[in-house]
Amino acid sequence: MLSPRDLPNVLTMTRMLLVAPLVYLLLTERFAAALLLALIVGFSDWLDGALARRFGWQSEFGGMLDPLADKLMMISLFATLAWLGALPWWLFVLAVLRDLVIVAGGLIYHYRVEHFHAEPTRLSKFNTLAQLVLSWTVLTHLAGLFVPRWAVDALIWLVVVTVIATLFQYVWIWGRRAWRIRAAAGRTRIDSTPGSLR
Repeated sequence: MLSPRDLPNVLTMTRMLLVAPLVYLLLTERFAAALLLALIVGFSDWLDGALARRFGWQSEFGGMLDPLADKLMMISLFATLAWLGALPWWLFVLAVLRDLVIVAGGLIYHYRVEHFHAEPTRLSKFNTLAQLVLSWTVLTHLAGLFVPRWAVDALIWLVVVTVIATLFQYVWIWGRRAWRIRAAAGRTRIDSTPGSLR
């Protein structure tokens, strides 16, 4: 039976279920409805995080589910907008490549070093926000409302910069952490060896 503390996870799963209708609306060129649904999705993303923080309803499952829902939504949006010619394909490829490198690094860390627990950085959260705002802006244009071309171009390059920056940030943070753990484990083995010098 569901309890109030399950509400953030319910909102997150609902957000994942809305991906297919959003893509369908885009492919059938119902851009105004797609924009409205995308705004609802963005609000639900903010709401589930706010509820989890306000009432302490965080959970390990929610910590894994929320970024997964974000990635599913953003990859689907970017792929569909690129298919429609509203975003450049290279931007979609860059965003997916960044996510693949991070996921591969997380799996290597999990199986070679220790249990991996996703810890989104502030810069990573800003990158997600930048991607979301870019998607909203492009959808606003597709819906027939005026959007300056320079605003779209500026958001595209903001996403590019933050995608690259967060990729290097994650590699740096988790690479250093893995090196420290391995180094500490190596010192422990040496100290525990009979007759070793201390």
